[in-house]
Amino acid sequence: MTSRVAAAIDAAKAAGRGAFIGYLPIGYPDLQTSIDAAVALAEAGADILELGPPYSDPVMDGTVIQEATNAALAAGFRLRDTFTAVREIAARVDVPILVMTYWNPVLQYGVDRFADDLLAAGGAGLITPDITPDAAGEWIAASERTDLDRIFLVAPTSTDERLQLIADNSTGFVYTVSTMGITGERAELDAAARTLVARLRDHGVERACVGIGISTPEQIAGVVDYADGAIVGTALVRALRDGGVAGLAETARSLASGTAR
Repeated sequence: MTSRVAAAIDAAKAAGRGAFIGYLPIGYPDLQTSIDAAVALAEAGADILELGPPYSDPVMDGTVIQEATNAALAAGFRLRDTFTAVREIAARVDVPILVMTYWNPVLQYGVDRFADDLLAAGGAGLITPDITPDAAGEWIAASERTDLDRIFLVAPTSTDERLQLIADNSTGFVYTVSTMGITGERAELDAAARTLVARLRDHGVERACVGIGISTPEQIAGVVDYADGAIVGTALVRALRDGGVAGLAETARSLASGTAR
């Protein structure tokens, strides 16, 4: 079965642009608004949605996203709300929905149960920032059974051996971390991302999307010059925080304008 995520990236490429992947936390500022925000993000031009269930120990996230996820947890977010959100968003827009989650909540919920519930809700797969393929046997088996995409992260520090392991076990795309450190906006993206994508190509990776620190249409344009897509999180969460769903949609349209090649 063809990956819906890969198909969305390929469709963007056929249209002469890179894919725009947008991240939002589920449950911020409340569950219904987060659903409406994700729909607005898709309607404003996101090719793929990346939804993050709030987690109490978000080691990879910068201040803006941490504040949003803390607010969602304080407002009563529960992991099962993830599937409610995916189901409602999938009913309203035809864009692949990935869940970006730390591994512990999936383990607590049950790997097979999580995969089955995500599939039933209309989700397309998982991005797992804190687990590597060598430790993900149970998830690899569950994703093969359900045809869900499994997206692992690579960093500029990854060894060639690790890159090959991730190339062999990822579907959809490989999440290419542009800089070492936490998420957030940066004035200049590292040349390291360009080098890393080139290394991934050497290992046979067809689709590599770059995230961490991308916040302007100009930065997206720079990334899609060499990668298959750009992932934006912090800038969208800030827009939602400061301008509500309308403000988010406006920022998303602006960011989408940077994807043309």
